[in-house]
Amino acid sequence: MTVEVVKLEGASMAAVEVPDEPKKVVIEEEKEEKSAVKTVEDEALKPSAIDKSSSYKEESNHLSDLKEFEKKALAELKSKLEEAILGNNLFKEDEPIKKEKETEQPIKETEQSIEETEQSIEETEQKPEEKNNEEQTQKINEEIMEVSLWGVPLLPSKGTEATDVILLKFLRAREFKVNEAYEMLQKTLSWRKKSNIDSILKEEFPSDLESAALMNGVDREGHPVCYNVFGVFETEDLYQKTFGTEEKTEQFLRWRFQVMEKGIQKLDLKPGGVSSLLQINDLKNSPGPVKKELRIATKKAVAILQDNYPEFVAKNIFINVPFWYYALNALLSPFLTQRTKSKIVVARPAKVTETLLKYIPAEEIPVQYGGFKRENDGAFTPEDSGVSELNLKAGSTASIEIPAGQGESQVIWDLTVVGWEVNYKEEFVPSDEGSYTIIVQKGKKMSGSEEPVRNSFRNSEAGKIVLTVENVSNKKKRVLYRFKTKNIE
Repeated sequence: MTVEVVKLEGASMAAVEVPDEPKKVVIEEEKEEKSAVKTVEDEALKPSAIDKSSSYKEESNHLSDLKEFEKKALAELKSKLEEAILGNNLFKEDEPIKKEKETEQPIKETEQSIEETEQSIEETEQKPEEKNNEEQTQKINEEIMEVSLWGVPLLPSKGTEATDVILLKFLRAREFKVNEAYEMLQKTLSWRKKSNIDSILKEEFPSDLESAALMNGVDREGHPVCYNVFGVFETEDLYQKTFGTEEKTEQFLRWRFQVMEKGIQKLDLKPGGVSSLLQINDLKNSPGPVKKELRIATKKAVAILQDNYPEFVAKNIFINVPFWYYALNALLSPFLTQRTKSKIVVARPAKVTETLLKYIPAEEIPVQYGGFKRENDGAFTPEDSGVSELNLKAGSTASIEIPAGQGESQVIWDLTVVGWEVNYKEEFVPSDEGSYTIIVQKGKKMSGSEEPVRNSFRNSEAGKIVLTVENVSNKKKRVLYRFKTKNIE
């Protein structure tokens, strides 16, 4: 049985929970010499609730959950789209697909379904040249049927649920105004065709850009998280390689669209599925708006992404925001829809971890942002117990005790304090009173910029690891931690 003891000094009082294990909490108060012991048995305990953001779930794509005007708009858009695809009029700037003169044969009226056309052709005795016409007609019909976005067929009569999900994105982006949503869809399809976006996943780009954006983990709602790290462009060499010429800037934009397409590959474009991403934009050490080339590229990227990837971003979180961000935001604001603006969250450097924890669990936040996720880390697995939280009042001290049983074993732990500014130490205390306490990490003051602690201890006798956090600030602190014990044969 795992026993965890939390000792609080001062007038504060707290209980720390260990997932799936009974626990014992010892509370001591300065004003009283008595101690109170509270034991919770036979109970499935969960980590303390972490403050989460409200109103964050995606809007439902289930037809039954839509309002009447939304259902009506969806039906109208589907009807309009069906007619355009079957009539080969979806790409308004392109000429309709034509057959060669020697095989030219009018396509039957759009009111007659594709299935009826094929059946009529099969039942008719045809001459060799008529068979060529049939093959051409079938080819055209196949092209019509293959009109798709992100692997989702757009012909409504084909009857896929994912089609509704895609169409609802365009409708929501245009406040369910059918004609505007249809026009937006047309422009997106034309842009993708002109820019050859459907083949962009196969393209290779300079490896220097790999650190500028990466998909890493999921948030509390299951959205894949994309981190955009603008600080990599602080070096003049990479900046010139990326934005030095118009051609290089276009390559950067194309690379950014590939990142978006890779993110969409991770989505489940079905009703009830996760159909949008969480974007984290790290502005630490980012070149400011005085860099004309970056400013122009950013403005263009924002416009293209907003126009051609509607409702694919659940939240757009800007972290490590410098003073100049507000000037840049004022510049870009006229180009953003109100719906897009409502999804923007801004966090100054001191609030990065606190902000991200509202949306992403600690075990999914990279260590450089105050979480526990490390690259190629095999110490903790998804099957291990989750993260526990302790709220520590100003001027109080908490000692988190991790048991180390009989025989040789190894204990590994992660711990972070949001905002730090505390005193912290680690010790191994043997159960045998005749043995000496071992200092694992001597006490020191942790500054506000500290990364989470990862440490381990290999014991040869029974005892406990004691992690002591002394809150020397005048503000309440949040302590997040997890641990794992492994017996060594």
